[in-house]
Amino acid sequence: MVFFRAASSLSRLRSRLTEQPNLKNSVRWLQVQSSSDLDLLSQLRELIPQQQERLKKLKSEHGKVQLGNITVDMVIGGMRGMTGLLWETSLLDPDEGIRFRGLSIPECQKVLPAAKPDGEPLPEGLLWLLLTGKVPNKEQVDALSKELRARAVVPDYVYKAIDALPVTAHPMTQLTSGVMALQVESEFQKAYEKGIHKSKYWEPTYEDSLNLIARVPLVAAYVYRRIYKDGKIIPLDDSLDYGGNFSHMLGFDDPKMLELMRLYVTIHSDHEGGNVSAHTGHLVASALSDPYLSFGAALNGLAGPLHGLANQEVLLWIKSVVDECGENITKEQLKEYVWKTLNSGKVVPGFGHGVLRKTDPRYTCQREFALKHLPHDPLFQLVSKLYEVVPPVLTELGKVKNPWPNVDAHSGVLLNYFGLTEARYFTVLFGVSRSIGICSQ
Repeated sequence: MVFFRAASSLSRLRSRLTEQPNLKNSVRWLQVQSSSDLDLLSQLRELIPQQQERLKKLKSEHGKVQLGNITVDMVIGGMRGMTGLLWETSLLDPDEGIRFRGLSIPECQKVLPAAKPDGEPLPEGLLWLLLTGKVPNKEQVDALSKELRARAVVPDYVYKAIDALPVTAHPMTQLTSGVMALQVESEFQKAYEKGIHKSKYWEPTYEDSLNLIARVPLVAAYVYRRIYKDGKIIPLDDSLDYGGNFSHMLGFDDPKMLELMRLYVTIHSDHEGGNVSAHTGHLVASALSDPYLSFGAALNGLAGPLHGLANQEVLLWIKSVVDECGENITKEQLKEYVWKTLNSGKVVPGFGHGVLRKTDPRYTCQREFALKHLPHDPLFQLVSKLYEVVPPVLTELGKVKNPWPNVDAHSGVLLNYFGLTEARYFTVLFGVSRSIGICSQ
């Protein structure tokens, strides 16, 4: 996996471009600002020219500054540890985990608007935070939800393009085909062909990104229902938010499932710039490929077993444990099964991370959700035992720097509890949630 560690290196330069003496304080000050403007586009019209000038100044004043040395190991190891791009929407700290515009997941759960009191954060609020650096109020999030619902219209030819594939095609293949069919309506491509000035590239890119974010759940839900259900489309509910509507269109209306989907989409929305899908999306976009083309390429990277497909591999492995040993397996039996997996030359999916040195906070918040809503579920209890058994085994093995579980170890179990048991579909859920982060940069 490719990891670009740009933000930490460039943060020192960032402090030179602001009058605030403390970067952390200035960032946090930005985040807690509020605005009465409910329109996200109006916010960006004000912010983007400022950022364009800021980046010009950064390049002109500090363009020759060296950010570090490059070794042969870095090159052979997939550019690991090399500073490769400026990424400000999130930062993956080895010890603290993911932060979105400086806010940890628990902080996001506290300050981002929710659908109900003390509920999980709405993904639309995270999208607003990623794009503006500001924490939105409930009215702003509701307005963005309404705008996304208005944009959520998928032409019939998109469904026909998916239907041209065998129903046995992997969900990610079908999802990517649907995204590529949506590309026909790219506003960026139309604007570029007409000769738009480069300083205005962001405007049709914004339109494409919001349209894509709004429409991907409809396409993904159709793929799911085509493969695993009756193939009938469940219409969007105009009273629901982004995450709630996705769950509804999949066919799951349990209020707890709506809350889980809100949390799930929010915590997967962005994950720094160095992971395969995010890096791929930006690499393709650097050629001025529109968001549809860029996101389609990102999805293809996400479909790999060392990236989003790992989510599928986790549940398949857990099911193999149940099939061979039963749900009420003891910790000692589980330890034997883990060693059996490792001795066969395989890995225990869902444990270890290329950057993190502690338990992934995305795993932790899902564990807390499970403890609150399904503490007695057999699969959750099995995963809890794995949380105790696997790290010591991997530590004993001595080949894993971070033996603790990451996000993949728990997502499938939670979704399985609510009936979304088709393992191959979990990668599609990653695709939908990553659409917020990848396409909104």
